[in-house]
Amino acid sequence: MAQDFSFDAVSDVDLNLVAESIQVAMKEIVNRFDFKNANASIELDAKAKKIIVRASDEMRINSVMDILYARLAKRGIPLKNFNKGKVELALGQTARLEVAIQSGIPTEKAKEMVAAIKAAKRKANASIQAEQLRVTSKSKDELQAVMTLLRQGDFGVELQFKNFR
Repeated sequence: MAQDFSFDAVSDVDLNLVAESIQVAMKEIVNRFDFKNANASIELDAKAKKIIVRASDEMRINSVMDILYARLAKRGIPLKNFNKGKVELALGQTARLEVAIQSGIPTEKAKEMVAAIKAAKRKANASIQAEQLRVTSKSKDELQAVMTLLRQGDFGVELQFKNFR
């Protein structure tokens, strides 16, 4: 009997790197003249997997987000996994923005990936396991072709491939 090969498609965000990026971004914001009296801050809520950005107005929040995205990109963190909410204006001339951190593949995206693999008529089986996608096949070449297919598709999340066996 031939051995089946497999890999896992996952979408992970390292929260330690996100925390480090936030610290570096805050150092830059504190030292910049255009953020003087802006009361700008960035907080990471690791349990809820979200970032909370506060500033005096919407324009400054967008500037803070640009700085944060630049720091995240320098550390190689996928920006596709950050979903910005709407800017909420609060009392005391402050504005607030929540950015959700997407870690793991949502079920509807995983279903799209399985459908794409089946539509390509590859000799590989895909199964959804919690927040990841496991693809198995008898041929390593088929798995490589499926990886290429998933990389080329736009599923709204950044994919990493692990446990290639």
